[in-house]
Amino acid sequence: MISRIRLALVLTPFLIVTLVAAPVQFIAGKAGSRLAVKIPLWWHRTLLSLLGVNVRIHGERSTAQPLLLAVNHVSWVDIVVLGSVCELCFIAKSEVRSWPGIKYLAILQRTVFVDRTRRRQTAVQAGSIASRMIGGDVMVLFAEGTTGNGNYIADFKSSLFGAAQIAVEQAGLETASVQPVAIAYTRLHGIPLGRLHQPRAAWPGDVRLAPHLSQFLVRGAFDVDVSFGEPIAITSTSDRKQIANRANAQVRDMFSKAMRGRGLDEVAAIEA
Repeated sequence: MISRIRLALVLTPFLIVTLVAAPVQFIAGKAGSRLAVKIPLWWHRTLLSLLGVNVRIHGERSTAQPLLLAVNHVSWVDIVVLGSVCELCFIAKSEVRSWPGIKYLAILQRTVFVDRTRRRQTAVQAGSIASRMIGGDVMVLFAEGTTGNGNYIADFKSSLFGAAQIAVEQAGLETASVQPVAIAYTRLHGIPLGRLHQPRAAWPGDVRLAPHLSQFLVRGAFDVDVSFGEPIAITSTSDRKQIANRANAQVRDMFSKAMRGRGLDEVAAIEA
């Protein structure tokens, strides 16, 4: 009974906010208004507030452009968490386009959809991402290619790091920037999650979305640490695998420190 009440208290205002904000954002986007990129920021923060999620930020997002953020991937909530921090656009797997409801939200967020199974299309997909980067969009790449169990970070796939190289070539620049970012779900109701309870936040790919989403909504009150690392300069001749490995190493280090609860200086907090 309590779970149903909790779900109703979260979902009802969420649906109202979404039904009001989505048409306004759509119209603003057609009109070329800056409101179209401001609304997602407000929407994500509102959703986190309803969920009772607290985001703690360490470091700062780079102001360099073109900019690609290379991020580990723990849960569907990562998108809401990152979207609450600053104005971003996401790179998502093509399957998201078939998810009822969510696909429309992804489109409004101006998401770039990619099919990682079509290797021959990698250059074309990277080119689409590069065009957005040149246009000033900060693009988020979940570089593991899938979600994990919240306890470890897999190797980063290097193929779409080529988007930063293409941006350099197309814009006639010397360098673009890849900034590593680590997301760690550290506490639930103030109690450290630890390895055993990470599945309460993490959403591995073999777990159905709907049950995990409803359980997350019921639990609420997670603390999430978002850590921005040192930007890595990438040129047209850089080795993508080396860049991916360097970004991966930074993310693993920041993630480990966040999970241990030390070694990071908090510079801002969004209580949501």
